[in-house]
Amino acid sequence: MNDKKALEITDKIFNNIFNTKNLYTLDELLKKFAFDIKLPKQVLDSTTNEPTWSNSPNSPSFITTTNMNKRDTLNGWMLPKKEISNFDELITIWNSINMTTTERVYDSIDVIKSDTIYSCENVYQSNDCRACKNIIYCNSCGNSEYLLASQRSTNCTFCIRVNDSQNCSNSYNVICSNKVINSLFIQDCFDVYECIFCSHIASKKYCIANMQFTENEYYEIKKAIINWLLTS
Repeated sequence: MNDKKALEITDKIFNNIFNTKNLYTLDELLKKFAFDIKLPKQVLDSTTNEPTWSNSPNSPSFITTTNMNKRDTLNGWMLPKKEISNFDELITIWNSINMTTTERVYDSIDVIKSDTIYSCENVYQSNDCRACKNIIYCNSCGNSEYLLASQRSTNCTFCIRVNDSQNCSNSYNVICSNKVINSLFIQDCFDVYECIFCSHIASKKYCIANMQFTENEYYEIKKAIINWLLTS
C-alpha cells in the first residue's frame, strides 16, 4: 500500500457512489471526509527516532512492533535485578521499558500508517479494523471493502462516511442504518434504495427529504446534489 494505490482505491469508491473520478488529494480527502474520525497519528519510535503510527499518540514513549520483536529476539526484555532505594527510581526503571507498541498489524498485508489491524488487505491510515480490504481513513470497521472515512460499521462496500451502520453499499454519509443502497445523507433508515436526505424511514426508494419523487425527478435532483457536494 502507498499513496498512489490509496488514490486508485478512492477512484473506484467515487465512481461507484458519484459516477465520477476522485479529484482530491489524500490530504484533501482527510480534511473533507475524515475530519472527525479517530485515526492513528504519527509519533516517533523512542529507541530509533524513526516515524511510526499509533492510536495512542499521548503515550510518553513508543516502539514499533518490529523493533519490539527485534529486542525480544536479541536481548529479551528482562532486566538484571538491582537494589531499589526509592519509589522514583523504580518508576524510572519502569519508564525505560514501558513503551507503547505501534503499528500493530496481524495476519494482514499491504498496510500503512495504521494500528491494530487484523486480517485485512490494502489499508491506509486506519485503526482497529478487522477482515477489511481496500479501506482508507477508517476506524473500527469489519468485513467490509472499499470504504473511505467510515467508522463502526460492518458488511459495507463502496461507501464514504458510513457510521454505525451495516449492509450498506454505494452510499455516502449514512448514520445508524441498515440495508442502504445507492443513497446519500441517510440517518436511522432501513432497507432504502436511491434515497437522499432521508431519516427514520424504511423500505422506500426515490425519496428525497422523506418525500416521494418519480424516478426521473429523483435522478435529476440527485445529479445536482452530487455536483453541490463535490464542488462546495
